[in-house]
Amino acid sequence: MWREKKSTGAGPAQYSPVVLPPDKSIEEKPMVDLSKSSSYSSSSYSPQLSSDSGRTLLGRSLVFKGDLSGSEDLVIAGQFEGTLNVQGHCVTVGPEGKVKADIQATRVIIHGSVHGNISVRERLEIHKSGHVVGDLLAPGISIEDGAYFKGKIEIIRDGEQESPKTYVPLHAETTA
Repeated sequence: MWREKKSTGAGPAQYSPVVLPPDKSIEEKPMVDLSKSSSYSSSSYSPQLSSDSGRTLLGRSLVFKGDLSGSEDLVIAGQFEGTLNVQGHCVTVGPEGKVKADIQATRVIIHGSVHGNISVRERLEIHKSGHVVGDLLAPGISIEDGAYFKGKIEIIRDGEQESPKTYVPLHAETTA
C-alpha cells in the first residue's frame, strides 16, 4: 500500500501513498457462499433470506409461517412454522434454527430444534446440538452423541425406497 522512496542515506525513508484501482462493487459479491459446503456452518449465514447456487437461506432474524415447497436446498437459521416439502433436496437447520413443521426432503441435517415429523429419502442427521421431537422415516439415520431425540424411528429398506412413502401420523394409523 505504501511505497518506499529510496533513501539517499541522509535521513529516514519517506513514504508516499499508492492509489489502487477500485474493486468490483460489493453488491456484485454474494454475502454468503453456501455452495462450498454441504453442511451448515455457523459462520456461513447472515440475517436475511437469500438465494445462491440453488440454495436458499432463511436468516436468523426471520420468522416464516405457512406451507413451503420448492426445488432447491434450504438452510434455516431463523424460525419456521408450518409444513416444508423440498423433495429431491436438502434441508439444514442451523444451531439457532427453530422449526415447528412436518418436513419432507431427500436429506435433512439438524443442528438446531425441530418439532414435527420428518420423512426423508436418503439420510437424516441429528448433530450434537440438535433437538428433535417427532417421528422419523428414513433409510439412513445418524444421531450424534449428546443430541436430543424423542419420537419413533422407522427405517425404510431399499425395496421401499423406490416408491416414496409419506409419513402417516400415529393417530391416523389403524390396526387390523
